[in-house]
Amino acid sequence: MKLQRRICAYSHAIDMIQYDGVTGAPGNTAANRGASLSVLSEDVYRMTTSEETVRLLETLDGQKEALSQKEQRMVHLLYKELRDMRKIPMEEYVAYQALVVEADDVWHTAKNTSDFPLFRPYLEKIFATQKRFAEYIEPDKDPYEHCLSQYEEGLTVGTLDHFFDTLRTQIVPLLSAVTKKPTVDDSMRHGHYPIAAQEKLSRYLMELMGLDLGHVGLAVTEHPFTTSLGSHFDVRITTHYYEEDFISSMYSVIHEGGHALYDSGSADDLAYTVLDGGTSMSIHESQSRFYENIIGRSRAFCDFLFPKLRELFPESLRTYSAEDFYRVVNKAEPSLIRTEADELTYCLHVMVRYELEKRVFAGELEVGDLPAEWNRLYRDYLGIEVPDDRRGILQDSHWAGGLIGYFPSYALGNAYGAQFLARMKETVDVDGCIAQGHFAPVNDWNRKHIWQYGQLYTPAQILDRVLGQPFDPQYYLDYLRDKYTAI
Repeated sequence: MKLQRRICAYSHAIDMIQYDGVTGAPGNTAANRGASLSVLSEDVYRMTTSEETVRLLETLDGQKEALSQKEQRMVHLLYKELRDMRKIPMEEYVAYQALVVEADDVWHTAKNTSDFPLFRPYLEKIFATQKRFAEYIEPDKDPYEHCLSQYEEGLTVGTLDHFFDTLRTQIVPLLSAVTKKPTVDDSMRHGHYPIAAQEKLSRYLMELMGLDLGHVGLAVTEHPFTTSLGSHFDVRITTHYYEEDFISSMYSVIHEGGHALYDSGSADDLAYTVLDGGTSMSIHESQSRFYENIIGRSRAFCDFLFPKLRELFPESLRTYSAEDFYRVVNKAEPSLIRTEADELTYCLHVMVRYELEKRVFAGELEVGDLPAEWNRLYRDYLGIEVPDDRRGILQDSHWAGGLIGYFPSYALGNAYGAQFLARMKETVDVDGCIAQGHFAPVNDWNRKHIWQYGQLYTPAQILDRVLGQPFDPQYYLDYLRDKYTAI
């Protein structure tokens, strides 16, 4: 327990430095942060791989029968991390921490100037390092599957290929049918929405969702994200405001708020241990996408929220109705930006990233080929032309942070969330609650079945406990078909 507290304290410091770097730090301070992170990362490496730690975990692992379920899971996760960490040379591990700090700083500049060649050498180093680390840790395993398993234990390329093929065969025809219908007027997204009023909306949404603002903070950054600092008692979400479009920030707050509900919902006795926080990124995304889309874009929620929106933006929304709002936020059409994609096309964006990562790791693509191949896949999958790298290959920060193998979690999370909804509706009147702005019953169900356990259970165990039947992506496809057919 003492070791876990020390690890959490170091993580708190490291995460705080990184959080500051993308929210409030001056523009030319990446090298300064990198210097501190190198020192802290070296300390973490030494602490988690020391002979004392090895003896401690070997002793506990050898006496598992004397431990509680929670203690066994703690030892398992710590011991796995130890074995993995010891296979990576310390100087390479420390250098990589500095690399991703610098890469993120360069990515911001590259995105703003649509300059992929500026970012390319950093991305080449990140891909090469990730592949090398994978080969160090699991030399007999496909390196990309190792990366996938860092975010979803046991996930394989074969599983994902089948999953995405299933989605593609049903989503593409549905999208084709939808795009043949008259286009939804989305002029609502091109008005004047003062940032100050949007900030009020963000706070209102956080409170409405049931977030404890004494433990969950909000900041502004280029690319919205959620992070926990030290424990689930301090969770930070971020957003990005556009004065002409309140909908973008509104749904990023709801999305990141879903992550924050999950993180802050861990049982208090898991704090400062490796069990604190969500069990995998796909389960995490099931929560964020559940609140953003299944709840946030539902007719019940749009009807409930619209009077508040009219109150905050009286001039810009004067001629619109709740029905207009519902149709605008559910408008389905091919688009460039993943984070603003509609539910129907969203997984096609994820498929592009999955295909590119997989092929780079397989040696079928060079990093320098990525922009052209990205643009080709957007033509093939979504039927649109990518005008520049800022709205193409550089739009997401994930690769700059080393999150290789992360993107499939978004698509899996969408599908998990739809099946969770079917299960939740057996005991909760979801639409009735949301129509009244009453999130408590929904939150209570999620807390009881998912949040409180943190990482006590694997993602597969969570699915088994919650669903009581095998995961089936058809729930998600049926949800999409029913919703968009009705619209």
